[in-house]
Amino acid sequence: MTPRLTQPQKLAPAAMKAMFALEAALADSGLEHSLLELVKMRASQINGCAFCIHMHASDARKAGEGEMRLYMLNAWRESSLYSRRERAALGWTEALTRVAETGAPDEDYAALAAEFSEAEQVNLTLAIGAINTWNRLQVGLRAAHPPLTAEAA
Repeated sequence: MTPRLTQPQKLAPAAMKAMFALEAALADSGLEHSLLELVKMRASQINGCAFCIHMHASDARKAGEGEMRLYMLNAWRESSLYSRRERAALGWTEALTRVAETGAPDEDYAALAAEFSEAEQVNLTLAIGAINTWNRLQVGLRAAHPPLTAEAA
């Protein structure tokens, strides 16, 4: 795959600075780092963003996430490896990532509201919006993930 543009941060520095500021605010929002990484990975799986899947799988592993939970993420509904809170977040992630199809169903919101405070609901919704924006940037501009190192291969 050939990238369409390189270094988009240099072509739109103010917008990229705002995106990074949003990410920093969300990291300090009180939402669990592990939860945010699962949400980012799941949205990236749905959107087919190899760049972001690579990044967030790597970040999740570095933060101590288990391999099996990463492998099973695509089938989280059929797995017992995720908490009710994580399941609510993943359901909301899927609903918003596919919002044109789902319309953000009331049942997904009810599951979210049962597990997250109102402030957490807003921050999680912003995190889902942010990763979807990153996915569109990376997929649209054909960003390539880093190659595997010899030991990782």
